[in-house]
Amino acid sequence: MRILIWHVHGSWTTAFVHGRHDYLLPVTPDRGPDGLGRARTWEWPSSAREVAADALVEEEVDVVVLQRPHEVDLAERWLGGRRPGRDIPAVYLEHNTPAGSVPDTRHPMAGGDIPIVHVTGFNDLVWDCSGTPTTVIEHGIVDPGRRYTGDIERAGVVVNDPVRRGRSVGADLLPALAEGVGADVFGMRVEQLPAYQGLRTYENLSQEDLHDHLARRRVYVHLNRWTSLGLSLIEAMHLGMPVVALATTETPLAVPHEAGYVTTRRDEIVPAVRHLMKDPDVAEEAGLIGRRHARRRYGLDRFLDEWDDVLRWVASGSAG
Repeated sequence: MRILIWHVHGSWTTAFVHGRHDYLLPVTPDRGPDGLGRARTWEWPSSAREVAADALVEEEVDVVVLQRPHEVDLAERWLGGRRPGRDIPAVYLEHNTPAGSVPDTRHPMAGGDIPIVHVTGFNDLVWDCSGTPTTVIEHGIVDPGRRYTGDIERAGVVVNDPVRRGRSVGADLLPALAEGVGADVFGMRVEQLPAYQGLRTYENLSQEDLHDHLARRRVYVHLNRWTSLGLSLIEAMHLGMPVVALATTETPLAVPHEAGYVTTRRDEIVPAVRHLMKDPDVAEEAGLIGRRHARRRYGLDRFLDEWDDVLRWVASGSAG
């Protein structure tokens, strides 16, 4: 199939474009949010190709994968009047937990004819989709391989935009973590963080370099309070890292007890990290357990097979 999809979430799209289809990625001259094109910090196959926005009208498209509400109108304009869900089969991928009046937040695509795919069962449970067909396809990732060494006795954290996103990603918990055990924070716009004692930040790493650097930290710490299941958590587990995480949203199902610590108590975070830091053998064994679980639950083949089923269902017209 020929799938039209925007580059919105780099890590998720990396897994998706490793499938068995041709992937058309809109690109605009400014490479803005509606036209990023191919990724520059991830490795993508040649089957994922850039198409200029003004050239999409000439493309044959079998299915449109939407990820933001305005893409419905954007696709109709760029595809010469062909509207997703009416003239071209479409599916809506929801990456996020709802905001606003949870659990009564109505999904922006609720009540329409375009089916919705959620990335976690928690999201499917909490969003109000008002009878619109939904399904869940849990994350899958390209296995980066076990790289864990843990030779740097510090916590590793991956988060994007922590200053803007604030409490939802646990930015307020970083000072205690940094002061207590030392924290290295990787991601986009992490250099905007205040200069907390014990905090170091790293920006603009390729995915390959990020995995190499992260795997040297003794423990991966996931401070997200109210986000969807972070792919960085799954990647850290694939790397073989022990995990300390908040028991919110989907995380308790993603991290088995033996893979580290999952807690709702802020006063348990630093002691849990310290425990893993002082015993490298325990940390390594926890990481191995987490890696086995992550490969089994979040493997790439399962992810792509489930997406193939949904794409065939949508393309056949059964979804409508």
